[in-house]
Amino acid sequence: MEDRRLNFIKSALAGLPPAPKGRKDFYYDTKEQGLCLAVTSTGTKTFYLYKRVEGRPERILLGRFPDISIENARKAAMSMKGAIAAGKNPQKERRAIRDEMTFGALFTEYMEKYSKVHKRSWAYDEREVNKYLSHWFKRRISTIEKAEVERLHAKIGKENGLYQANRLLERIRSIFNKAIDWGWDGTNPAIGIKKYREKSRERFLQPDEFPRFFVALGNEPNETARDFFMLSLLTGARKSNMLAMVWKDINFTTATWRIPETKNGEAQVVHLSDPAMELLTQRKLASESPWVFPGEGRTGHLADPKKAWGRILAEAGLEDLRIHDLRRTLGSYQAATGANGYIIGKSLGHKSQQSTAIYARLNLDPVRDSVNKATEAMLGYAGAGEEQHR
Repeated sequence: MEDRRLNFIKSALAGLPPAPKGRKDFYYDTKEQGLCLAVTSTGTKTFYLYKRVEGRPERILLGRFPDISIENARKAAMSMKGAIAAGKNPQKERRAIRDEMTFGALFTEYMEKYSKVHKRSWAYDEREVNKYLSHWFKRRISTIEKAEVERLHAKIGKENGLYQANRLLERIRSIFNKAIDWGWDGTNPAIGIKKYREKSRERFLQPDEFPRFFVALGNEPNETARDFFMLSLLTGARKSNMLAMVWKDINFTTATWRIPETKNGEAQVVHLSDPAMELLTQRKLASESPWVFPGEGRTGHLADPKKAWGRILAEAGLEDLRIHDLRRTLGSYQAATGANGYIIGKSLGHKSQQSTAIYARLNLDPVRDSVNKATEAMLGYAGAGEEQHR
């Protein structure tokens, strides 16, 4: 274990190396007495207040860096020292609260303090935990053990699929990690449980499936869902971005859609082909909502059109096709019509350090050409579908 003193600034803390295996390195702030940063062998960095409490030296957890900023860590350390000076023992009080906390209370805190603040996909946390873990809500978190999580992981894997089981395991691990970050003196019951090996998905619409798909899509009675699926195919955009599409982000002059923030945390400009622009123009003329795909739920926009998707698959006789596979379909037909990996990545908003420099030199023209060619290839099967329908 090695102790060092330095002025805590973001660049300095971000550049600190991992500690040797099996050890922790402690760095002490030169500006706020007692504020320290522990660095583990895996590179995890955590702020603590090192202070004598009731005659004993204590390291009181403040939060992980960079989840908590240096400025907020200093404020927290100062506040904690004030409480100690007033005769309180924050460590003892915190442990007592956490030991008695129910999983339901912890999950509520997790959603409000972390998921809704830091994750664009917070609604999935809310939905999946309520669906699969509500039987834990009244239990103290200290009673939930690793063997129980292992059994649940196996059960979900068998009944709902390996992917679902792995995502749930990740959520359990994340929730308990936050409990530890916030002062719980327990062990994460999801640590050490191996995820199922997942196969990379390669499903996309095949040429012989397109005619049936387009006929079924045309017969779908829910116009909003029908247009949503068609535009998903034409743009290759992620479902979450499609659902939240607003008119103010669409430029009808340049035929582009600017997504303010994607899954990778960056903005993306999506080229809109002529068929996509025609669809959007028709919707705009009839729209009275800020959302391109309005819905009746609390968000104001379309939620998750699973029922409509199920009807289309049933009528088309298609199996194992997900909404996300429409995104993969556009990329596949871009490749089939001659686009390289950089162009496909640019149009789909993939983030790659290797290609960053090349992307910076690209304008939208080659991307536009690629999307247009892929669109023409895919829509070429629509005519065959209409012939079969007649």
